[in-house]
Amino acid sequence: MQATLHRAKRFFTACVLPCALMMALLPSAAQAPVDLRVAIVIGNAAYPGAAALTNPVSDARAMSATLRGMGFQVVEATDASRSEMKAAISKASEQLRGKSGIGMLYYAGHGLQVDWRNYMVPIDARLSSARDVPEQTVELGAVIEAFKQAGSRMNIVVLDACRDNPFQGATSAKGLAQLDAPLGTFLAFATAPGNVADDGTAKDGNGLYTRFLLQELQKPQAKIEDVFKRVRFSVRQQSGGRQIPWESTSLEDDFFFNSGVKAVVAPAPSEKERAFNQEKAEWDRIKTSNNAGDFYAFLQKYPNGTISEAATHRLNTLSKPEVVATPVQGREPVDYRIIWKLGSASTFVRLDFLTKLPISERTAEVTFVGGDRVEFNKGENITTFSGATMRSISGSSFDPPIQAYPAGDFQLGQRWASRSVETRGNYKGWIEFENRVVAYEDVSVKLGTFKAYKMVAKFKTQGGTHGTHTLWIDPSIGMVKFIREAIRSDGQRDSFIEEITARRNGA
Repeated sequence: MQATLHRAKRFFTACVLPCALMMALLPSAAQAPVDLRVAIVIGNAAYPGAAALTNPVSDARAMSATLRGMGFQVVEATDASRSEMKAAISKASEQLRGKSGIGMLYYAGHGLQVDWRNYMVPIDARLSSARDVPEQTVELGAVIEAFKQAGSRMNIVVLDACRDNPFQGATSAKGLAQLDAPLGTFLAFATAPGNVADDGTAKDGNGLYTRFLLQELQKPQAKIEDVFKRVRFSVRQQSGGRQIPWESTSLEDDFFFNSGVKAVVAPAPSEKERAFNQEKAEWDRIKTSNNAGDFYAFLQKYPNGTISEAATHRLNTLSKPEVVATPVQGREPVDYRIIWKLGSASTFVRLDFLTKLPISERTAEVTFVGGDRVEFNKGENITTFSGATMRSISGSSFDPPIQAYPAGDFQLGQRWASRSVETRGNYKGWIEFENRVVAYEDVSVKLGTFKAYKMVAKFKTQGGTHGTHTLWIDPSIGMVKFIREAIRSDGQRDSFIEEITARRNGA
């Protein structure tokens, strides 16, 4: 008996105990980042005289601690001179070199723009004219270029750098200039380009933007786009719409601050259906509400949901933003309230997809405008001013309206999902779109050549039809070209091209 017990004890010591220890260690190992992460964290507050700021140093220290807890190697510089800022950038670049890692910049302090370039201001800068800026500050593009030269595969740039500008002689423009995110980069600004951000008070401990960002980073499953959208709505609500953060992305993969990079994987159909039903039920409960707080709460829960664009538009209607982003140089913002005025009309020719020969012609005339509703051809087609289709020219109705266009500004790289219940005659089933703004380019059609935003939307229906819609939107007249490439459930091709041939503006 004793021999048996002795053998059992040896087995437990040799096999069971090590396995138990390994299991105990699994959670921390599973959460450890599998990729190299290096962050440059800079907080500048000790500017001379009235330029001094309250919170950037505490912002930077709190951000450094948070990022270190998520596996980042942090190169920190506070109240830094230009040479110290450049040294921090060089050090981080060297740590990243050749390792295909994640590079991140967090900067809190003064920032300004000159000739559509953005600059971070060190504490030893003495700026009296625009000529001083390149020589005494650090351009944002230099950091992105350093990451690129180091071979990082993903870059994250966060700028809490839009305080009131004390260097009025160096620039005539407010805030920072809007940028398109370079390939593999996520850009986040504390407020919309061309505007200024709140530094907060000593009592706050952190600037308004960074305070909410720190909160979101520490939540489980901190997916990058969800994090920054939640921060945007929190800052907007807290500031009463006077400060609205802004982002631009060209990321192809998902990034989770507390785990790492993950390829974008579509959820199982059953999970997607369950999630949509839950989101739609909550939307149906609030969609007619006149309380902006209902939509803030909805967007906090579903920052990238299939109805989030509609919720953003409803929020904008109830609580109009106090700030508007200055567009990228040479681009115009899209304003449907100008494009879709009563009496305006666009005529389109439909072409065969293969032969490019004309098939038919149609005119879309705005015959009713009321509240958030725009009707074309006496109700043949109905949309909202956010670009969501309530009724299509094919006779389908959508609940909720299917979001063909972004509800806010057009930004290159912008992505959004939209899902709805489509009803057409006896047919009823879901339809879903994955949309992206991919370019701002010249497009030549029957009426001429236009500067237009190009959008690509992949779609599929419960009935089995699937394909791609490609649209070009001119900011002054709306859609100028549309390509449908689709396969119906019976395997037949359903593809065509439409191009604008005539335009009449409304009263």
